[in-house]
Formats: sequence, structure tokens, C-alpha cells
Amino acid sequence: MTEQQPEQASTAPSTPDDAAWLTLPDVADRLGLDVIRVRQLLRERKLVAVRRGERNVLHVPEAFLIEHEGRLQPIPALHGTVVLLDDARFTDDEIVEWLFAPEETLNGLTPVAALREGQRAAVRRVAQGLG
Repeated sequence: MTEQQPEQASTAPSTPDDAAWLTLPDVADRLGLDVIRVRQLLRERKLVAVRRGERNVLHVPEAFLIEHEGRLQPIPALHGTVVLLDDARFTDDEIVEWLFAPEETLNGLTPVAALREGQRAAVRRVAQGLG
């Protein structure tokens, strides 16, 4: 049993500690919105936030924002992917972990990197297989 534990630990995705994180006011500032609208984006599943830090406040990975059509906004394909993961009963923490875990079927890219490159269909195929 001890032989399996190290193997499981090495393959389990983890929250990207080296990723840049933004508080909700930071996201609002970057998107040119107010915090109420950012909270609405979270409810609509166009963004995902997790609690982090000493004060346990909500943070959004900066990688979820992309310049699109001349302005910064959430990755357009993130919403559908998050909905698929919700349907598979992933928690928000698990969704973020999965989005940042390298995926062999995406040529080793993380799903979030693949979404940023426009590979929506490939990411969603992988996400559909999780449910």
C-alpha cells in the first residue's frame, strides 16, 4: 500500500501555487467592471474562484482572463467547460485543479492553456469523458 501512495501523489493534480491570482476587486479592475458584476460572472459560471490565503478570500486565476476582440475578458470557452465539469460534480477547487493539470490527450498542455489557444472542442471532449 505504501508503494501506491507515492504514485497517487505524483499523478494527482494540485492547485497551481505558482499561478498569478487575482482578488475579485482586482478582476473587476482588469475587466473595467464593478465587483457586483464580477460576482455575477461567477454565478453564471463564466469565471471560477477559489478561497485562498490567510484571509480565505476568493481569488480567480489570472490565466482565466484573455484579451479578446480588443479587450480583456474571461476566456470565451471557459463557461461551457466549467458547466461540463459542474455536471460531472466537480467542486470549484477541483475545477481549477483540473484546468491547471497537464493533460496527455492535449499534447501535455493544461486545459486552461489549450482553451487560451482556442482548442475548445479538444478540452470539452476530455471534460465530457470525466462524467
